[in-house]
Amino acid sequence: MTDTLRDIVDAAARGVFPPPDGRTTVVRQHSPRDAGVLSFTAHSVVFTDEDEGWVRETLAAMDCDALAATMNPRFLTALMERTGRSNDTIDLMSVAAPLPGEPPLALSEIGDPDHPRVASSRKRRDDVRVWAADGGVLVLGRGIAGRLEVAVEVEEGVRHRGLGRALASAARQLADEPVWAQVSPGNARSLRAFQAAGYRPVGAEALLIAR
Repeated sequence: MTDTLRDIVDAAARGVFPPPDGRTTVVRQHSPRDAGVLSFTAHSVVFTDEDEGWVRETLAAMDCDALAATMNPRFLTALMERTGRSNDTIDLMSVAAPLPGEPPLALSEIGDPDHPRVASSRKRRDDVRVWAADGGVLVLGRGIAGRLEVAVEVEEGVRHRGLGRALASAARQLADEPVWAQVSPGNARSLRAFQAAGYRPVGAEALLIAR
């Protein structure tokens, strides 16, 4: 029986990854909202409700290293055109286990559904919760395959003081399951904050967003 997208995500959170055999696994979407590609070491996962035959034929036509085909801009463009979706960037995926105890910084949960950070997060996640800290914001919600995802924001005036790392760590204390973070590889400041908070890189992700 083929693993579902949630099976693959849950296994990766435990440190168990698809075999590094150079192949591509194609699975159905977990929900109508999310489609895209997850790339692990020498193995990719395309999650889409499109025809698997089309996916494999399109990948085979890519004039590039087979290991890079699923993240090749031409393949992603073809998948977006076929599905009527868009993509912002390719992110680095990282994950961390939950932590015991209470967050060491004061957090105030934002319950206003019209708050800008709540509204923007709900476009990509379900069950969104948002907390405000002095100079920053912490968001938790269920994204790809229903996994728990975190995002943080730090105001310019209080950067370089460890707040981003503290917020990323606080997310682990607010959770009772693995917490996922997606960060653009070019955002070195955010990557360092999440790595310092104990998040380990596991792969890359291209999320295709319904227009």
